[in-house]
Amino acid sequence: MATTGSQPAWVDIVAQWRVPLGFVCGVAALLLARPTAASVAVGSLVAAAGEGLRLWASGHLEKSSEVTTSGPYRFVGHPLYLGTTIMGIGLAVASRRVAVGLLVVAYLAVTLTVAMRREEAFLRERFSTDYEVYRRGQASSSRRFSLERVMRNREYRAVAGLAAVMGLLWAKSLWPR
Repeated sequence: MATTGSQPAWVDIVAQWRVPLGFVCGVAALLLARPTAASVAVGSLVAAAGEGLRLWASGHLEKSSEVTTSGPYRFVGHPLYLGTTIMGIGLAVASRRVAVGLLVVAYLAVTLTVAMRREEAFLRERFSTDYEVYRRGQASSSRRFSLERVMRNREYRAVAGLAAVMGLLWAKSLWPR
């Protein structure tokens, strides 16, 4: 998603490096983690709730072509980012380390703030009237959830990533210390 040019340069830099930085933070989190089977089980449940929200949102989202107002978008402006935050909390719980929790909070605070700023600027520029109506809580839609939309939005990548991370944490919980 392009910026409108009104964003500070650092916003574009963070946006450009968000995914690679996420991988670096993910590796650091795995290295710092001291999971137990119980912490991975509880963390996985929390993270699964976050992924469930992301799936619900992805099943309603038509990226860059409209202001989505159905599904979880009726209740929260950024359900994908809220779901990601819940997944991050699950990762922190599963890791059983305060340092991982702090890393997750720092990463999400910076990157999701940037992502939201850019997304809101894009929506204001491209769909000004519709977006303002949505922001005032006056928009509504009865669109149904669509698995085809979930696939088109490539949410399966987040599902696979979550499964891989929790699998690695579970495996690490079995390693002797």
